[in-house]
Parts: sequence; C-alpha cells; structure tokens
Amino acid sequence: MVYSESMTKGTAIVQKGVPMMTLRLPILLAMIFTLSACGGPSGTSDVPEAQPAGATNQVIGDHVVHFSAQSTDQLSAEIAGAYDIVRSKNRAMLNVSIVKADGSGGVAGDVTVKTTNLTGQSKTVTMRKVEDGNAIYYIGVTPVANQETLIFEITVQPDGTTTPHVVKFQRKFYTS
Repeated sequence: MVYSESMTKGTAIVQKGVPMMTLRLPILLAMIFTLSACGGPSGTSDVPEAQPAGATNQVIGDHVVHFSAQSTDQLSAEIAGAYDIVRSKNRAMLNVSIVKADGSGGVAGDVTVKTTNLTGQSKTVTMRKVEDGNAIYYIGVTPVANQETLIFEITVQPDGTTTPHVVKFQRKFYTS
C-alpha cells in the first residue's frame, strides 16, 4: 500500500484516493477483535479459580476435630518418607486429629472416612493412627484426578465418649 500526505487543510493521509477517515473503522474493528482474543481465562483455561476457605475444624462436645486434605506432592520428601507416603499430584492425603476443647492435648479415638466424588463414585481412604510425641492424628491416602472434588464424611468417636460424630467437608484437587 502506498500512503501519501496531502498538505491541504489539516494534513490527511490517503490511500489511493481513500481518505484515512474511511479506513479508521475497519482498523478499529480489527484492533478490538485482536485485543478481545487476549482477554482473561476462557472455559477451557487451566487456571483454577480461587476457592473460598472452608472450615478446618469442628467442635464436637468437649473435643475439637481438625481436618485437612492436600495432594501428597505438597509434602516434603523427608515427611513423606518418614510416614511412608508416596509423593504425587495424583494422590490426596486426608489428615484428621482430635484434641480436647480446653487445649490440654490430643485424644485417640475411632476415625473412619467415607469418601465420594461429585459423580457419587466411592473412594477408598483407609485411615491409620500416627503418634508423634503428644500429638495423635490419623492419615489416609487416595488417588485423585485433575479438578476432581472429593467429599469427605469423617466419623469420629473420641476415646471415652459413647456417641460418634460426623464431620463433612469437600476439597477440589488440581493435578496438572
């Protein structure tokens, strides 16, 4: 394309006799289209949305149940090795502890877990007791897929009590 400048009233650029004003609309539309393609994440984006923080403990009578779930690749190699846990983005670990509500220490008890995903598929999570000094906690591991949400239904009965309590929470995992 050849552009030339006209020195008449207000210097206008023309292309083969077409005033620049006529070219502005197609150029503007092309720029808007190009910039809109540079927008934020789309429905196929790999960037997860931030999740609001949920509860990480629940008071049950004279006790507090603390719970968390994370992918095992977030554990240090030292911690994973000490507790015989395979580190992987595709493995989720559930951690549950029972403490006295007055803060006087950890409590043993019966801890079982029923885990399902959003499609209702059951996941096996076998909990094992870990004692570390005065701390007592229960851990279990299960496979997990990318963007899979697991619903954990934890049944807890602290030693010395007669009634089991159920704690529920869910967590979405990102593996890629």
